[in-house]
Amino acid sequence: MRVIGVASDGLEAVQKAEELQPDIIVLDIGLPSLNGIEVARQIRKLSPKSKILFVSQESSADVVQGALGTGAQGYVVKSDARRELLEGVNAVLRGEQFVGNRFSGHDFVKGSYEVASQEFRAKNLFAPLQREREITRRHEVEFYPDDAAFVVGLTRFIETALEAGDAVIVVATESHRKSLLQRLQEHGVDVAAATEHGRYVSLDVAETLSTFMVNDLPDPARCLKVAGDLVTEAAKAAQGEPPRVAACGECAPLLWAEGKVDAAIQLEHLWSEIANEYAVDILCGYMMTSFQREPERHAYERICAEHSAVCSR
Repeated sequence: MRVIGVASDGLEAVQKAEELQPDIIVLDIGLPSLNGIEVARQIRKLSPKSKILFVSQESSADVVQGALGTGAQGYVVKSDARRELLEGVNAVLRGEQFVGNRFSGHDFVKGSYEVASQEFRAKNLFAPLQREREITRRHEVEFYPDDAAFVVGLTRFIETALEAGDAVIVVATESHRKSLLQRLQEHGVDVAAATEHGRYVSLDVAETLSTFMVNDLPDPARCLKVAGDLVTEAAKAAQGEPPRVAACGECAPLLWAEGKVDAAIQLEHLWSEIANEYAVDILCGYMMTSFQREPERHAYERICAEHSAVCSR
């Protein structure tokens, strides 16, 4: 074996993987600039033939599941590396999955993003339609100066979707949900009827995040299942033909406001995949005040890059 490159942060790792196309990449999770989980996802696209072996101090089974869910082939805990690293490298190079002995008894394959995606796609209501013709879905972001502008922007999105016969899923804080309800009613929207028929689904953002966050990071398989179940149920109530579902809120923005930058970026990446795979129009609402601090300000471009369109109010 020959070492052909070394990277000290996540972004550099992605760049070198694309440039060097190595046979195997030994990857940490706790990297500066870009979390190792997100690094693995990007590498899988830019250097698909490269096999990935995670070597991390994290020993939680949930973290291992999330790491392998990116498409990585192996996971070794750093404290076990002396006796397991070489074995893991050889196993991964042979095309086998490898996890350390401490995880014996766990079935991580069934929890992977790829398997969950296949299971959801098998029951996806939109699958026949997507085979017939291409559908363009949106994952847009809007930046607002204050709460009032946030409510106005999301109200416009919700009204447009409901008028078109779409089902709408809203995930926001309690105060924003109340403000949205009030403004929609003021605009003559029969929210009670839409809620009763399942066309308007309003969820608390903190409770929703708790269903798929693991160690302050979104678990891909759990996130996909939560989103898939919500979309499948909402689609049943949609009045249009074909059925359409729209979703808006502040899951990733809340993580961003809490300083969980990598988690927010990873979640936006998952939303993009969900929008593309499962026929959902998504609008994410951020407060511009979240980008006034250093070092967050420079990361504005990272958020924009995960969306199909960007707008400021």
